[in-house]
This record gives sequence, C-alpha cells and structure tokens, in this order.
Amino acid sequence: MRASISVAALLTTLVGQVAGQNAEPVTDNPVGVTYKATLPDEPFFKLSGLEGNVKGYISAVANKDGDGVDFSVILSNLPKEGGPFIYHVHVDPVPEDGNCTKTLAHLDPFERGEATPCDSTQPESCQVGDLSGKHGSIQTDPFEAHYLDLYASTKEGIGAFFGNRSIVIHYANKTRLTCANFVMTGGSEPSSTPSSTMIPSEASSMLLPGSVLLAGAFALLAAL
Repeated sequence: MRASISVAALLTTLVGQVAGQNAEPVTDNPVGVTYKATLPDEPFFKLSGLEGNVKGYISAVANKDGDGVDFSVILSNLPKEGGPFIYHVHVDPVPEDGNCTKTLAHLDPFERGEATPCDSTQPESCQVGDLSGKHGSIQTDPFEAHYLDLYASTKEGIGAFFGNRSIVIHYANKTRLTCANFVMTGGSEPSSTPSSTMIPSEASSMLLPGSVLLAGAFALLAAL
C-alpha cells in the first residue's frame, strides 16, 4: 500500500514537470532575415460591420544582436464589433484554400497549453506564438504595434521558428477572422533543415527523460 502511494506521488510530480516549461530566449537569430505575413483580400469568417477584410501585415526581423525578434504589426479596417481582437502564430501554414482552421493550434514548442491565460508580466511562461497575450490585443482601428519578442525565432530548424508558419487574427471569442503565411522578404536563406510542425526537436529532447520516467512509473503502479 505504501509503495502504491509513493509511486502515485512520484507520478503526480512527473506529470507536473512534463506538462509544460517556460520558453527559452533565442539569442542566435540570423541578423537581417525578415519575414512578413500580408493579410488576404477576403476574410475567413465575416461578421457584420466588416467591409472586405482586415488590411495590413505583420513583419518580423531578428534584433540587431540576434537576441529575439522585432515585430511590427500594422492593421486597419478592423470589424466594428467582435473585439478586442487577438492574434497568434499558428503551427501550420494556411493551405491554398485559405482555411484558417487548418493552421491548427498556437505555436507552443514548450507545451505550455491554453488552459491558463497568458500573463504578460511573465512572457516566458506564455506560448511562444501568443503574441497578443504577451504584447497586447488589438483595440484600435487603425492599429500599430512594435515590440521585441525574446522567444520567437527566425532561426530555421528550432521549435520557436515561425518562418514556415502562419499568423491568425481572432475575434475576442476566439473565432478565426483571417490568416496569412509568413514569407521571407529579406536576408539570406538559412541553411538548416526546416522545422517540423510536430513537437520541436529541442523541446522533445527536454521532455524525453520525463516521458520515459512516466512510462516506468505507470508500469510500476500497474504491477503493484
């Protein structure tokens, strides 16, 4: 009985460790590489109070010393209702049919999850892709924001890389309003292999020991 309690306690601890980790600052982004996501002419989901689509773009370039990424968000023609609007980097690119739901979930290589809202005073604890959670929602029309994000990356091959992903703008109720793919607009092509849309390699390597321990703990608990 005592062994069962001990294993259960160990299992609880391991679950807490494996469930999510703080994001790591990226300090070696390739300087000069720029990505830009330009919104399409038509919205994905349109409520009343919107003529055409939101206009504008989100651009990003590595900080001059490689520490983090400087984002510029320039938007106008926002819907007259349904705000404040939120926006995130999503895992997959927008397909040719423009279906924003196919971009899947937010970029979250450290598996932070969405159950608890992002705390902007602790951006390292937020999902890497939760840009509005870390830097503020869209509350004006037109809207313009410029900020440094230390956790997103223009370095291809790591989990925080967003150059092969998409930006999605949501209504306040999280309905997807419009989306666009990031494309390279400046700098040299990175030479490394493109990152996967699955759990990134560095996050996987960090999670592997905990996963193995979890499997062993479950097996031990079942044998008792």
